[in-house]
Amino acid sequence: NPMKSKDVVLLAWVFVLAMPPLSTAGDFDGTQPLLCTVVNFTECIMDEGCHEVAPVDVNLPRNFLIDVKNKIIKDKKEGESSRRSPIRSVQRIDNKLIIQGAEDGREGIQNGFGWTIAIMEDTGRMVLTASGYLVGDVAFGVCTPP
Repeated sequence: NPMKSKDVVLLAWVFVLAMPPLSTAGDFDGTQPLLCTVVNFTECIMDEGCHEVAPVDVNLPRNFLIDVKNKIIKDKKEGESSRRSPIRSVQRIDNKLIIQGAEDGREGIQNGFGWTIAIMEDTGRMVLTASGYLVGDVAFGVCTPP
């Protein structure tokens, strides 16, 4: 029946148009804010080796927002307890958005560190590295437009 095949084609188009748009490379180039989620986190301590830890155990929010335009990274929480970190450098290299910064940590304690986040512009996958006093951290995750 020719009418049935037209109905099937029309129905298929309705489903295609109703689907959310797929991410594009432009979604991850820093021109718009990104919501990032840490999926896996490993900490390495000199003379102790490496082990997987929960982000909260090292004071890293599992979800955070990156706003390249305003040069700030902040955890998803709002209000007084929301942590913020300034972005000091942004570069686009080999289809990766590279964001860098440094934190002093708490006064009187040698817990300052430098960090780098690399976001793959084709997928939104993320690698975060941080290094401090005899410690190095690696987090893997994913970023999406909010």
